[in-house]
Parts: sequence; C-alpha cells; structure tokens
Amino acid sequence: MDPFQQMSDWKKNMDHFFGETFWNDFEDIIKPNIPQINMYQTDNEILCIVNMPGLQDINQIDIYVNYASLELKGNIDIEHAHGIVVKEEILQGIFDREISLPFPVRADKIDATYKNGLVYIQLHRLISKKSQRNKVDVRLLEDE
Repeated sequence: MDPFQQMSDWKKNMDHFFGETFWNDFEDIIKPNIPQINMYQTDNEILCIVNMPGLQDINQIDIYVNYASLELKGNIDIEHAHGIVVKEEILQGIFDREISLPFPVRADKIDATYKNGLVYIQLHRLISKKSQRNKVDVRLLEDE
C-alpha cells in the first residue's frame, strides 16, 4: 500500500477524533511549502531565490507581484518514472504559494531570471501606496 495513502487515512481518523481544524497548526511541519524560497533584504531591494529543480520550460512557473506580496504558481515535476522509490526528499508537485514581502515593491522594476534550477527575483522598494498585481516574466540565462 502507498505510504502517503496510509498517512491520509490516518489523518482522516485523527480529523474524526480531534475535529477538522486539528491539523491547521501542524500543516507546515507535515507538508513543507514548495517551492522553497530564500529571501534577502537590503534597505531598498529584496532578492528572492526560488528552488525550481527540473524546470524544462520557464513558462511552467507564474510569478506575480502585488504591492507587498509575491505569488508563485506552477509545478515541480522531476521526470523519472522508472523503478520503485527508495528515498524521496526533493519536494515536487503543483504549487500556489503567496509570500509576504518585508515592504511594498515597485511594479515597474522587477527582474526575474532562471539558471541551474534556481529562479532569482529582484524587487525594489516602492515609495507610493498604489497596489496592483503584476505578472513577472522570467528570462533564461544560458550557461557560459
């Protein structure tokens, strides 16, 4: 039997016993967020580095910036269907993740690039209070 199915069945039994909201506080522990992200802040800039292994086409990820939030949508799919999984630590699957930014950012000055399994998103501090959701285009950097 699939171990994830067993865990799902176990969770359903726990939900029945403790109530539907029991797992809300444990969600990040049981199911870590994907994609993983590192965020670095300076006085006027934010650099987000997003882990995207196996990305074959940069159109597989959608990045949106809205005032003080970053939204990532897509699918991490490591294409390997042969054999039985012995160990699986690289998180994959469909994701829709929204991350709060430490300050509002400019919609007109966003740069996103992809290289070696990582998406680099550079954002710049916004001085005005205007809010607007903007799609970010990702450029592929060629190996040198």
